[in-house]
Amino acid sequence: MFEVLHIACAMRVTKSQLNSYKVREISMATGLSSVRALVIGDVIVDRYIIGSADRISPEAPVPVLRQISRKSTPGGAANVASNIVALGGQATVIGVVGNDEAGSELEELLAHQRVNSLFTKATDRPTISKTRLMANHHQMIRLDDEHTVTVGTDIADSLFDTVSREITQADIVILSDYAKGTLSDDLCSRIIQLASRHGLATLVDPKRKNWSAFSGATIITPNRSELTMFTGMPCDTDEEAEAAAAIAYLETGAGILLTRSERGMSFFKGEEKPTHIPTAAREVFDVSGAGDTVMAALALGLGSSLPIEQVMRIANLAAAIAVGKVGTAVVTEKELADAIAEEMHRDEKAIASHISHSQALKLRESWRERGLNVGIANGCFDIIHPGHVTLIRKAAARCDRLILALNSDASVKRLKGPERPIQTEIARAHVMSMIKGVDAVVLFDEDTPENLICSLSPDILFKGSDYQVHQIAGASHVLTNGGRVELIELVPGHSTTSIVEQACRIN
Repeated sequence: MFEVLHIACAMRVTKSQLNSYKVREISMATGLSSVRALVIGDVIVDRYIIGSADRISPEAPVPVLRQISRKSTPGGAANVASNIVALGGQATVIGVVGNDEAGSELEELLAHQRVNSLFTKATDRPTISKTRLMANHHQMIRLDDEHTVTVGTDIADSLFDTVSREITQADIVILSDYAKGTLSDDLCSRIIQLASRHGLATLVDPKRKNWSAFSGATIITPNRSELTMFTGMPCDTDEEAEAAAAIAYLETGAGILLTRSERGMSFFKGEEKPTHIPTAAREVFDVSGAGDTVMAALALGLGSSLPIEQVMRIANLAAAIAVGKVGTAVVTEKELADAIAEEMHRDEKAIASHISHSQALKLRESWRERGLNVGIANGCFDIIHPGHVTLIRKAAARCDRLILALNSDASVKRLKGPERPIQTEIARAHVMSMIKGVDAVVLFDEDTPENLICSLSPDILFKGSDYQVHQIAGASHVLTNGGRVELIELVPGHSTTSIVEQACRIN
């Protein structure tokens, strides 16, 4: 089941492998339904009141939020469990709730997401909730209802008894620590020892200064500030992070998976060579819950016996999706499969300068299924000049994915004469594929790309403003099928022909 996932997440594949593994197969490969995770920790209800704020209150100098909608989602350890199920695994979450409406609401939310919740109810504390007031995707204020004193012995014993009953059905154990009092030091130690006796890995997401209770865990997943808080050491550079992680390893014996924001993530374990993965995030809306998504992906990957580097790549892609969403949200199996497909496509571009017509059709169809706007630009692009780059950049900015249709050498000769092209089709394709914004390069042998455009049926057809729409190959097909044609203003004074003529005069 996991053969494709191994290949996809390794991101080091041959061209033939890339061509043989389709997006649909990737989606099937990420079905990690055999992994059963046991999540223990602070469970939270994340509430969002969403509205618009366009005036100041006459009662006080504060904005007035006009409510449009509201929603509630599982948070904390419950969000970890929700992400595991959304990514295709199975999860049971164990925690403490109050005997209140919020506790009942959380149980209903988790049941709807097919998460098994086993909660101990406490009479002396409320279910933890965080209510965020949002205006135009921005958080105005957050209201927390919580009691963070560590649970008493009776509650801790009840939690441990539940863990003891459920652990025989688990493949991996997660301690999700939000420093809200659920995970006492003694309870953490007992759970880690129990998991070890059952031969299970224990993953820990820490939010406390003292990690002594995590001794014996398999992997601890701090961010930079959490590792600094524990060690008192900076963690900005690779060298600083490695030194701090070495201290944490000596104290706990656990591997340290460090999330480093814009620097990606790194894994350190004793004398082993560190593993560094650059960030995959391209647009960050909200980091809420991103650590929970990383933990979920990490658990599923390790539970599937994937190597740590591949697991990190999975988790990195999942986190990139999570931070692109507003609020606490799960990452789905399909979203992860799509992200893996994107990584494979980017790696394919590095392997091959261009793709075949059949490959382009499959790629176009996968983008169509995902609702992405696909554009096509075409040309000979013999000697790259500012006009070419400007056209590509403007076209790429107006669509989600850009395919470049490139005249073959034979096509260029017929259009430009026997002395052209100056550069071979392979050289031109290689250069064009390296330009930012170009997602695929396809060669065509005909005098025009009409047949290629008709078969790919793009949403947008781009051409220079020196053309009129009726003169553009494929324009009629695109318009008839609901697409549009966009003319891009050219940079004056630049053309391959003029460059060639000037070079001849110099010679």
